[in-house]
Amino acid sequence: MKSVDINEIKKAFLVFIDVESLNKKTKLENAFDEFESLVISSGLIIHGSKCLNQTAPVINTFITKGNLEDLKIQITNSDVEIIIINHELSASQTRNLEKFFNKRVIDKTELILDIFATRASSHIGKLQVELAQLKHLSTRLIRGWTHLERQKGGIGLRGPGETQLETDRRLINNRIKRLNKRLEKSHKQREINRYSRKKSRNKLVALVGYTNAGKTTLFNKLTESSQLAEDKLFATLDSVTRKNKDPKHGPILFSDTVGFISDLPTQLVESFKATLDELKTADLLLHIVDSNDVDYKVKIKEVNNILNDIGVMNIPQIIVNNKCDLIDHKKLEILKFKKNKEVFISAENDNEFQDLRAKINNLLFNGMYQGWISMENNMGNIRSSLFDMGCVKEEKVSECGKMLAKIKIGNDELDELLNLKGFELCLDEDILSISTK
Repeated sequence: MKSVDINEIKKAFLVFIDVESLNKKTKLENAFDEFESLVISSGLIIHGSKCLNQTAPVINTFITKGNLEDLKIQITNSDVEIIIINHELSASQTRNLEKFFNKRVIDKTELILDIFATRASSHIGKLQVELAQLKHLSTRLIRGWTHLERQKGGIGLRGPGETQLETDRRLINNRIKRLNKRLEKSHKQREINRYSRKKSRNKLVALVGYTNAGKTTLFNKLTESSQLAEDKLFATLDSVTRKNKDPKHGPILFSDTVGFISDLPTQLVESFKATLDELKTADLLLHIVDSNDVDYKVKIKEVNNILNDIGVMNIPQIIVNNKCDLIDHKKLEILKFKKNKEVFISAENDNEFQDLRAKINNLLFNGMYQGWISMENNMGNIRSSLFDMGCVKEEKVSECGKMLAKIKIGNDELDELLNLKGFELCLDEDILSISTK
């Protein structure tokens, strides 16, 4: 078979196989649509597709003999360059299928890895993608080096002591070790950043959810950012953290994270551990749900399963039902009645954020306090902390030298400060007799 670079391939044929023995108790109704969207997100052009059913996978080829013959007839008459299968294949299964069709064959894992490789933009993101690719490649080296997998014996036929296959495997393992060390170094830097955040007393809210649920659009609204938000799977790959810009919120940092997907490859989860660990330090999770998706219930469970695997299910969570503008009005009212503890918004509509802001503030700060406080003039460190948190709206000095400030702060934070000697609330009338700083 002629070697073809996936980046040069444009014409793809999709093979979607519904395997009864691999089906979960709950499966996606739009599983094929999701698979198709993945392929489109990779930049490929779909030149045909076939949906198949079988009871169990075949060891050698995954696909049954009868289905293979049907596929060959259809694919032979087309000019497709690559075949994409919606399951994870072993190295031998991929090799056998490529021999049978005489075309490049990739599975769902390789497809996702390719998408991730094109979307990674940050230094850490690129390292994580490369690590995942190398871990995947290390199990498939035999495909390219079958002619060198054994050393020949006898006089004049003894090899140099190491085959090309073994050399490549060793080089890949060395590269994996170097990448792990670099990611560990980046992880330590993130730990320092988290310590700085805790010191500044800023709260961290992480946006999580299924891919293409609208996390980045909501993130941009909450932080006045301009992160790329597209209607495609895995448009966001790199974790981004920005400070809250909305005056109706307290001192909050919002973090946009990579979207999840059903049957996310294990090596991707492992490689993105440093990014996903960011969730462990979050004070609140906003679980963004595409409420217009017929599979939204299943996808909520998929996300919660991954969150449970990471170990963050104990963190408070708000379910944010997004894209409500696409739902029929009567159906939406029924959903709001059934799920009165959840939030319903459209990230495109700025007028629907009041309920979300109120829930965030109540959960993080036990409500907000806005008014005047007084501090002794020797409490400069407290004054500095309030400014770092972005709590101070106005500042004055009393005739007796006390520092006075109009602040907006969470009630929990305020209770801690009120325990300090020299820090107390100040009535608005008391402000009238002071001089402006």
